[in-house]
Amino acid sequence: MAARRTLPILKQLFRSTAATDSQPLFGALAASTRSVTYMPRPGDGNPRAVTLIPGDGIGPLVTGAVEQVMEAMHAPVYFEKYDIHGDMKSVPQEVIDSIRKNKVCLKGGLKTPVGGGVHSLNVQLRKELDLYASLVHCFNLQGLPTRHQNVDIVVIRENTEGEYSGLEHEVVPGVVESLKVMTKFCSERIAKYAFEYAYLNNRKKVSAVHKANIMKLADGLFLESCREVASKYPSIKYNEIIVDNCCMQLVSKPEQFDVMVTPNLYGNLVANTAAGIAGGTGVMPGGNVGADHAVFEQGASAGNVGNEKLVEQKKANPVALLLSSAMMLRHLQFPSFADRLETAVKRVIADGKYRTKDLGGGSTTQEVADAVIANLD
Repeated sequence: MAARRTLPILKQLFRSTAATDSQPLFGALAASTRSVTYMPRPGDGNPRAVTLIPGDGIGPLVTGAVEQVMEAMHAPVYFEKYDIHGDMKSVPQEVIDSIRKNKVCLKGGLKTPVGGGVHSLNVQLRKELDLYASLVHCFNLQGLPTRHQNVDIVVIRENTEGEYSGLEHEVVPGVVESLKVMTKFCSERIAKYAFEYAYLNNRKKVSAVHKANIMKLADGLFLESCREVASKYPSIKYNEIIVDNCCMQLVSKPEQFDVMVTPNLYGNLVANTAAGIAGGTGVMPGGNVGADHAVFEQGASAGNVGNEKLVEQKKANPVALLLSSAMMLRHLQFPSFADRLETAVKRVIADGKYRTKDLGGGSTTQEVADAVIANLD
């Protein structure tokens, strides 16, 4: 573990940077002068420790690309790296302690074995650190052709209960019971997070995704909580949509959605669907956040580990994790570095010269990382 070189942070914060926008179709990628609206407190530029979990499959490739880009831009972060894998019985205590200390973690995908008695380390991390909100931002990237335009969806998913409660048992041979647990407390706090996010980011609408027509008590409780919170945000439009109709509407008219708040399982399905519509899981950023800690990773879980061929050819797409790293830098209150990184990534996508196989190109992970570095202001 080595600390990154620290440049004078104020110089970086007040320099001219490329204009970026959270909207999917931003105006231009040309550089413009940032207005002086951010005044850091003394000491805000001190390098911050971040726990790094490369993970399985393509994880080491894409996290390695992030490390290179962070080094090139002299970002005020340094990494404490831990080698853990999805087939372990549990997350080592030293990793949990590191995240508790640093408050922030960046991770690659951790493979979850299908069936058997091994629990998901991803779920364990969320529960151990109470990372109750998963956020995935699905949006069109300029220069990346997709079937639908004007897609800019934020999926906010409850992360700690529902079908992922892990309460399963065999009643009698051949009969398994799996419990879906929904609580007022968790439903209310995820609703509050969704509306607070919409309010702080000038979003206009929050859609609650549910199946209360069938699961009247469990999803009914979720909707009741959403309605109570919605009443406190009169400036934000609120609507409800059944999950099966939601999936159909997503693939036919995704531009109608803004912020979506969902219980656990539905959110996983909706986020991956929205990511596929907007450009693919390899370019969508995301993270998991709680009251005290945050873990940033590829937004949509599909393909976050990749396959052996992709690893051997070293052609994994690092864009999603690079954009997630920009989210992390904003979370750490380094907005100028986040803007520089995000703008560089968007320039590479718009240029179209360096793209991995999932985006229709043939570039390696290293070539994409080098292109991003070359486009840093």
